[in-house]
Amino acid sequence: MSVLRDLSKFLMQRKKYWLMPIVLVLLLLGFLIVFGGGSALSPFIYSLF
Repeated sequence: MSVLRDLSKFLMQRKKYWLMPIVLVLLLLGFLIVFGGGSALSPFIYSLF
């Protein structure tokens, strides 16, 4: 969690607000890959892509 906190502080200090949506999309895709790979939801996730 400290990585996310440091990243958000960096983005706020440098005023790189345009990077926020990119970071959020990458995090969501990462969670989909990690949790969707071995769960019962994997057939539904695979049908989205």
